[in-house]
Amino acid sequence: MRKFLILISLLAAGIGVAQAQPLPGRHPGYLHALSDLRAARWFLYHQAGDSRVYAHEDLGIREIDAAIGEIKRASIDDGKDLDDHPAVDAKEHGSRLLKAIETLKKARDDVSGEEDNPEVRELRHRALEHVNRALKEAEAAHKDWLQDVR
Repeated sequence: MRKFLILISLLAAGIGVAQAQPLPGRHPGYLHALSDLRAARWFLYHQAGDSRVYAHEDLGIREIDAAIGEIKRASIDDGKDLDDHPAVDAKEHGSRLLKAIETLKKARDDVSGEEDNPEVRELRHRALEHVNRALKEAEAAHKDWLQDVR
């Protein structure tokens, strides 16, 4: 009987601890995507280059901002500033564009997960469209940059 009471006490304590732990957000992929999109925005925004490259970067940033807006409407906003960015180790313009492309692909993967809430499926779809357009612009900027350095 004593062992049974100890077991029940331990289980009750474990349930209390489990209940005290914050549960992950309903759509953690969206929060990861927001971080990736902020990073990609940073990589595109702080560039030196010519007007052809700038035009693609500017369009890419607008698409990233639109994707962030859609994701915020579809999920929990973590409240971070758009200018919040990772430590940037890529010194060369082309490397930063490649980093932007890489993080946009990660964001696309994060947003592409299955959505079980029918009310936000359209928001997710629009966010994916914006991410894909931003990716296209980042790739075009990189292509133009490569032509300029050759």
